[in-house]
Amino acid sequence: MSTKEVISSLDFFSTLDKDQIEFLSSISVIHNYSKEYVVYYEKKQNDSLLYLLKGLAKAYKIDKHNNEIFLHYIYENSLITEISSTKQDILNSFANVALLKDSQILQINYKKFKEEFLDKGCLCSEIINEIILKSQQLQSLVNREFIFNSTAKVVMMLHDNLDIFNNLKRAEISLILHIQPETLSRVLNRLKRDKIIDSNNGKIMILDKEALVSIYEE
Repeated sequence: MSTKEVISSLDFFSTLDKDQIEFLSSISVIHNYSKEYVVYYEKKQNDSLLYLLKGLAKAYKIDKHNNEIFLHYIYENSLITEISSTKQDILNSFANVALLKDSQILQINYKKFKEEFLDKGCLCSEIINEIILKSQQLQSLVNREFIFNSTAKVVMMLHDNLDIFNNLKRAEISLILHIQPETLSRVLNRLKRDKIIDSNNGKIMILDKEALVSIYEE
């Protein structure tokens, strides 16, 4: 598919007319990247708006001890770039972003995008929806890191990201949730005993979604 055809197929740009799509495609380019590619580093300025077409990415920060702090996942058909202000022509990155799968990214010249669309009130609701999504991800981060206990952390990931959970090694999940591997095993075994989940060839299946949700909503 051409860049124009790809843009036309995206819900994010569905309100644009043919001329607008033509212009947007002229300031855009599609790149394919391999797993583990670092899209950008935190505190770096970027002049491109990045949209994940295919694949999966993660946002993370590095603490003073050089430990990785997982923030959230970035799924396909969503913005990678975080927009904190529409007054500047340059974007500032809050976190590092790395790819977890071979991915395809739409790169858009942000200055021209801002002048042609945002400054004219176009695509503003779509951008606002993305900002709201980032806010919800921040709320989940606060719950995960400061409020939830180990059981609630595991349950939340099972509920929200079951496919990712099943595709990661237990050690990787423990690092993401900041719990010990032994703790993760105990939580999973307890959920199995309570018949909330089951497993087959190492893959988790949810048997009682209502009971699962009730654990972290208590």
